[in-house]
Amino acid sequence: MKTLMLSPSVMCADLANLERDIKKLEAIGMDTLHVDILDGAFSPSMPLGLETVKRLREVTDLAFDVHLMSLNNEFFINELLAIGVQYLSFHYESSLHVQRHISQIKASGSKVGLALNPATPLSALDMILPELDMVVLMLINPGFAGSKGEQQVSYATKKVKALRQMIDARGLDIHIQVDGRVSLETIPGLLQAGATSLVLGSTGLFLKGNTLEENKKLLDQAIAQGLAN
Repeated sequence: MKTLMLSPSVMCADLANLERDIKKLEAIGMDTLHVDILDGAFSPSMPLGLETVKRLREVTDLAFDVHLMSLNNEFFINELLAIGVQYLSFHYESSLHVQRHISQIKASGSKVGLALNPATPLSALDMILPELDMVVLMLINPGFAGSKGEQQVSYATKKVKALRQMIDARGLDIHIQVDGRVSLETIPGLLQAGATSLVLGSTGLFLKGNTLEENKKLLDQAIAQGLAN
């Protein structure tokens, strides 16, 4: 199984002081940055533009783990690969040419991920799973993280466990990334189910009232609990 990847969400940093907050993430030992790119159509949000991502690429050596939520995958994939990203995941639901995009990303040297909305069945992966480096399981509907009423789906750990069984049965080495209300409370169960990559947002690392250093200690405790069982 792959080494655990921690991917703090840049959307949860102070968007007016991004460079400062990224340096703080570096200081607590993070080596990956989760970058959400939304087009305002696939999801009702648009927090970061491509020019912002370009500037971020200039100020940090953190690996960029980009989650693309767009109806125009071709355009954004080309733009993001030109910027330079280490992981690039796009949505199954918005792509007419899944195979083409996988080949396009892999040819660039970046790792490729395929994201699934909560209600999208794992059977969608049947033909293409061996070609992926990561599967992103959305545990809330993408773009609605700002809604306090949006809760992690009840079948989150069940879906993670089923994907882990699918991957292991084929002898593959693929990250299972979980995204959406990945909290200190849910992390142990998600890890026990087989997740290997955590997108860390307002409930996993950027908890209000604490410093990042304090939250990182709480995160480490939750991870240790999940890996111990």
